[in-house]
Amino acid sequence: MLHQKLQQKLLQKLSPQQILLMKLLQVPTIALEQRIKQEIEDNPALLEARDGEDEGMDEGSDDLMGDKAESGEERDEDTQEYDSSDDEFDLSDYMSDEDDIPEYRTRLSNDSPDDDYREVPFVSGLSFQDLLISQLGLRRLSTKQTTIGLHIIGNLDDSGYLRREVNAMIDDLAFTQNVEATRAEVEEMLAVVQQFDPAGVGARSLQECLLIQLRRKEGDDPAVRFAIHIMERHFNEFAKKHYSRILKKTGANEEDLKAAITEITHLNPKPGNSLGESQRTNFPIIPDFIVMNSDGELELTVNSRNIPDLRVNQEYQRMLETYAVSKGQSKERQKETVMFIKQKIDSARWFIDAIRQRQDTLFMTMKAIMDYQQEYFLTGDETKLRPMILKDIATIVRLDISTISRVANSKYVQTPFGTFLLKSFFSESMQKDDGEEVSTREIKKILTDVVEAEDKYKPLTDEQLMALLKDKGYPIARRTVAKYREQLGIPVARLRKEL
Repeated sequence: MLHQKLQQKLLQKLSPQQILLMKLLQVPTIALEQRIKQEIEDNPALLEARDGEDEGMDEGSDDLMGDKAESGEERDEDTQEYDSSDDEFDLSDYMSDEDDIPEYRTRLSNDSPDDDYREVPFVSGLSFQDLLISQLGLRRLSTKQTTIGLHIIGNLDDSGYLRREVNAMIDDLAFTQNVEATRAEVEEMLAVVQQFDPAGVGARSLQECLLIQLRRKEGDDPAVRFAIHIMERHFNEFAKKHYSRILKKTGANEEDLKAAITEITHLNPKPGNSLGESQRTNFPIIPDFIVMNSDGELELTVNSRNIPDLRVNQEYQRMLETYAVSKGQSKERQKETVMFIKQKIDSARWFIDAIRQRQDTLFMTMKAIMDYQQEYFLTGDETKLRPMILKDIATIVRLDISTISRVANSKYVQTPFGTFLLKSFFSESMQKDDGEEVSTREIKKILTDVVEAEDKYKPLTDEQLMALLKDKGYPIARRTVAKYREQLGIPVARLRKEL
C-alpha cells in the first residue's frame, strides 16, 4: 500500500561556485588561458580588462545584483516591481552584432619594445607518407602498380612498419579500389617500397627492418656480414641477449660478436619516426609554479603570465538599470529579460572570484609542499626528499584531500634543478633498519645509482640488488625491487648485459 509521510533529510551539495572552482583547480596553466577565452566568448557580461579600465563594477551595483543565494520567490518579487509600458531598448538589439564596430577599430597598440614575446616554432615540410609517395612517383610504374604502391604506403604505421597482411590488402584493393591484384603483384610492389628512404620502411617485423638496413650496408665489411648472419639465423638468441649461445653456434670470438652487435645497435628500429618526429607539434612545458633559491631563502611564484585581468561588463549593469525603469513590455517578458541579465552578471562574478580563489589555493598548497620539502628545494638532492602523501599537505592547509589531488594533478614546478611534475614529489614512506622514515623515491634513486655503477658484463639480478639495498639499510623484498625497477624503466639483468 502507498503511504504518505513527511521526512527530513540533511544533504550536502556543492554550489555552482564550488563546482566551478574544482574544475578550474585541475586545469594547468597552459590550458587556463584557453578556458578563460572560452568563458569570455560564452558570457558577454565578462570582459578582459584593458589598461586604464577599472576592474569589476561599481560597488553600488551590488544592490541591483541581489544576493547570490536568493531564492526563486525573492527574484520573482524583485521582477514584479517593474511596471513597464514603453521600452526603448530591446535585448535582441543588444545581442545583434550587425551595427557593432569591428574590434580592430577599437584596439590600441600599447606594445613596448621591452615586452617579452615567446612563440612556439612550427616545422613545415613533407610528412612521412608524402615523402614515400614522392619517391614512388620517380619510378616507372603502371597505373595498377602505382595504385598498389599507394595502398601499401597508406597502410604503414608511424614507425614505418606494414602491419596489415598481404591477403587483407588484396581484399581492400578489390573492394575499395576495384583493382584485382595477385599476391605476387602486391609483394613485388612491397619490395619496391622497401627500397625507399629511410632504410627499413615497409618491413613487417623488427627482424626484417634490421635486415633491410644491413643489406644496404653489405659489402666487404665482415662485421656487417656477421650481423646479417645473426639476424637471419640467431635473431631470437640476439633479442634475449644469449650471447654465449651465439658464440657456441657460430664458433666466432667475442671481438667479432662485439663488432657485429655494434653494427646492429647503430640501426634504426623505427625508421618512420626519424621523419615523423620533425613533423609533430612539440608543446613546451609551462610551469605552474616557480621556486627560486635567493641566498638560502626559498621564493615561490605562481605563474600568472597567461591569466588576463577580468572585469564585469558595465554595459550589462546599465542595461539592468534601464530595464528596472523601462515600461512597455509585458511583465513576463520583462521578468525573463532581467533574470537573463542577472544570470550573466552573476556568472561573470563567480568566474572572476573562482580564478582568484584558484590562484590563492595553488599558492597556499605549493607553499606547504615547498616548506615540507625545504631541504630538497635548497640542495636538489633526491635523497633529501621526505615521505609525503596528500593527507600531509591537506592537514597543513586545512583543505580536503581531493582538492590537493586536483592541485597536484598535471601541474609542473620549475626549480633551480629542473622542471618536475608536482605529483612526483608525493611518495609513500618506508622504515629503515634504524627506524628512520624515508621516501620510496629515495630508494628508487639509490637503486638507479646501483644499476648505473654495476658491471654490465655481469649485471646484478633482483636478488643481488635486494642484498645491496639491505646492506645500505633498506630492507625491501625482491618483488619490491622488481616493481621499482619496472617503474624506473630498467630492464632485467639479462637484457642489461653488454660485451
